[in-house]
Amino acid sequence: MLSKLKNQQSILFPSKRSRFLRRALLLPLVITGIIAQTGCGNLFAKSPDPVTRQNYYFDTICSITIYDMKDFSQDNANKALDSAFDLCKTYENMLSKTVDGSDIWNINHAKGKPVEVNAETAGLISKGIDYGKMTDGKFDIMIGKAEDLYDFHSDNPKVPSADAIKEAISHVDYRNIKVDGNTVTISDPEGEIDLGGIAKGYIADRLAENLEKSDVTSAIISLGGNIECVGGKPSGKTQTDFTIGIETPYSNDTKIVGTSPLKDGTMVTSGVYERYFVGPDGKEYHHILDSSTGYPANTDVLGVTIKAAKGKSVDCDALATTCLIYGVDKGKALIESLDGYEAVFIGRDGKITTTSGMDFTAK
Repeated sequence: MLSKLKNQQSILFPSKRSRFLRRALLLPLVITGIIAQTGCGNLFAKSPDPVTRQNYYFDTICSITIYDMKDFSQDNANKALDSAFDLCKTYENMLSKTVDGSDIWNINHAKGKPVEVNAETAGLISKGIDYGKMTDGKFDIMIGKAEDLYDFHSDNPKVPSADAIKEAISHVDYRNIKVDGNTVTISDPEGEIDLGGIAKGYIADRLAENLEKSDVTSAIISLGGNIECVGGKPSGKTQTDFTIGIETPYSNDTKIVGTSPLKDGTMVTSGVYERYFVGPDGKEYHHILDSSTGYPANTDVLGVTIKAAKGKSVDCDALATTCLIYGVDKGKALIESLDGYEAVFIGRDGKITTTSGMDFTAK
């Protein structure tokens, strides 16, 4: 959970196996909601070129670009990337609800029986429960049953029936999860955990740590709507900020509403335009569900980007989802109450709203 409130003491494309919550894109440094514009020019004239690799995990294109290391060579960079993508595979096999035998799969198919899981899984579930408490259930990792009703991968997605949604939503309650050490129990045998609103942020944080252990000093990690930077952009013997652009909703990554500098930090975007379909009633149905209704959240926000220091992507992930569900005013108030977090809100009316400390330049 967040450590403080302000002024008070006190998260090669083999197959689409997992279904975390954002669509995949194919550009190496262009991701849903955030565009990393590095503008390298001749900065690497005395060093090897940046080394980039992509792969498909967590239902999105995962891209990692290494710009500098303590001993920078193509070989060392590729070894670091091997280690990082091995970690991606490990976490997908641990945290995806659709991978048979994963910790989350085992919990969801235990029919209420206790399941022993990896310590990291237990910790992340506990983090999700904390956000459930913090948001009075608006952020609820037990949303899985309701999410199963919406197949955003289908060529002909259908709107679930009201009865199906009502039944599914009766099993959405984070309070039904008990974590005791590394043992997780869901008291509702029909309940399902889905970590889609928090897992990629957690994984981005772990990837940053992994790269640093491989002596990487400058890199960008891109996991769908999540970006995390190790260091900054190399500039001679120093580093400057990367420039991160925030996508204009529905532009398919062709336009940005503005930019923000980032160094040793993370930015996470959640948007209704990331994955949606238009139903026979002419309405858009997007992937971020209101846990109290089972329908897509209907607020005045099209997209929200949360920014914080490196290592806080897990919290930015949960906060971005929460703020989209909350709406501009309540979401802004939440972020303003938290130390170390800033936000940009894109309203349905096209208005851009930022928190007081957000470094943002509109285009």
